Amino acid sequence: MDDSEDERYRAPALDKGLDILELLAGVDGGLTQAEIAKKLDRSPNEFYRMLDRLVRRGYVTRLDGDRYSLTLKLFGLAQLHAPVRRLVSYATPLMRELAETSQQANQLVVFDRGSAVVIGQQEAPNYWGISIRVGSHISLFDTGSGHVLLAFRSPEERQMMISEHVRSTDKTAQPAEFFTRLDQIRDRGYEMMASMQTAGVFNLSAPVRSSDGKAIAALSIPYITVVNAPSAPDITRTIELLLATADKLSRLAGSAVGLST
Repeated sequence: MDDSEDERYRAPALDKGLDILELLAGVDGGLTQAEIAKKLDRSPNEFYRMLDRLVRRGYVTRLDGDRYSLTLKLFGLAQLHAPVRRLVSYATPLMRELAETSQQANQLVVFDRGSAVVIGQQEAPNYWGISIRVGSHISLFDTGSGHVLLAFRSPEERQMMISEHVRSTDKTAQPAEFFTRLDQIRDRGYEMMASMQTAGVFNLSAPVRSSDGKAIAALSIPYITVVNAPSAPDITRTIELLLATADKLSRLAGSAVGLST
């Protein structure tokens, strides 16, 4: 579609509402109407009616009277998407078993429209563990899950995913060394890297594959050494448990889920 067709089919009110939702999705604590207008480079009066409708429809809520924050309604709608529901339903008992045997938390992550998105989370069975909220968007470039989602795709698909990620975030294109690392991950079968967000955590990630071998999801453990549980599996054993679980999930869901590969 060329620029003239883009202009012909513009829907300014819809664009305005989507701009608000996308902006609020990326902030904690909400924004005032004036802050929303400033960030979107528009007049505050332009947003009053749109914000009112978004509040009434349940997509946005008011905090302390004058701040607006995103609700979980969009996430709830996303969960109605059948392939995601099926994948989570297959994964949940396996993730629960993995948490029990590894004594670590784990997450299930898929690629969706430019981001790696957490669609499943299982807490560690003991006091300590690293959890990530379901629905969180995480980077493709500095997380184990993101690396695995890219590594187990063709070079053309990798480039498409990276282009979408760069467009939808403030990230920049990666150097040649990054692609070498992706090839190494593919050869090894999993990613193991020090967390770039939390000290003392190692990201362990393995692919959940479709029948053609491409990653439809990443199963990941944010591994921490549990010093008060000497019987807890070490990192080598935890990787073995992770790979076995990802392989089981691949066999169960790889040909039945229907997520795009």
